[in-house]
Amino acid sequence: LEVERTEFVPESRRLRVSGVIRDGLDPGLHHSLNVETGYEISVIRQWRRSDLARIDRAVKASLYDAIHIIALEEGEAEICRVRQYGPERITTMTQGSGKTRGENTRQALFENLYLFLLQITGPIVIAGPGFIKEEFVTYIRSRDPDLLARMAIVDTQRSGYGAIQQAIGDGVLERVAEDLQLAHEVRAADEVFKRIARDDPVSYGTEEVQRAVAFGAVEEVIVADSAIRRPEISSLMEEAEAMNAKVLVLSTEFEPGKRIEGLGGIAALLRYKIA
Repeated sequence: LEVERTEFVPESRRLRVSGVIRDGLDPGLHHSLNVETGYEISVIRQWRRSDLARIDRAVKASLYDAIHIIALEEGEAEICRVRQYGPERITTMTQGSGKTRGENTRQALFENLYLFLLQITGPIVIAGPGFIKEEFVTYIRSRDPDLLARMAIVDTQRSGYGAIQQAIGDGVLERVAEDLQLAHEVRAADEVFKRIARDDPVSYGTEEVQRAVAFGAVEEVIVADSAIRRPEISSLMEEAEAMNAKVLVLSTEFEPGKRIEGLGGIAALLRYKIA
């Protein structure tokens, strides 16, 4: 199959690959494949170092159980599973619903959350503002010390899904599973926008980054995955790698990638300013 288009569907964890049949039955006709976890496929193409690095990170990350982040605040717990492409919302628990109405609602929330966490085998991060996190930890300590050993606590200024994003940006993923790349992606995008705001050495957009590469000033190129199929972007990535610059590809399924996408799909952190 000569691939013309790919589409990843996070909800079904499926990669849809479409293209033209070149070898086998019905050559010349268009066909689509749905690739799922566990499928064995062969891919023939010219690989960039950044492509191989992403594959290597994904393989290493798959050796770990998924990390779950719980944004806990008074009356609510939002639960996300961290994937390679970003946080995936699982469920939201609220206190005082159903049969729990009329009971000690905070304890009811703790109990329901604890029962849910019993189903999780990997690391767990509890994030959010205030002291309710510590109260939940005290509750777990009395109920299940083994579960407590897999938990990390992160204080955030934001709540809800914002607490999850802040926890990732503050480096919690690297502390609990260093092979996950998501935290680095958040900080890389943040660094681009900080440098833009401070007028520090940075370029963004195809023309500006091309100029920086020509000057040999690029330290790291940051690309949105939606842009890597554009010939001019692909060429820039190869030129940067040839100059030993780092190349980081960000998923547009998550906020950092979308932010870089808004800058034209590519940005570069520079060693020095160029005139």
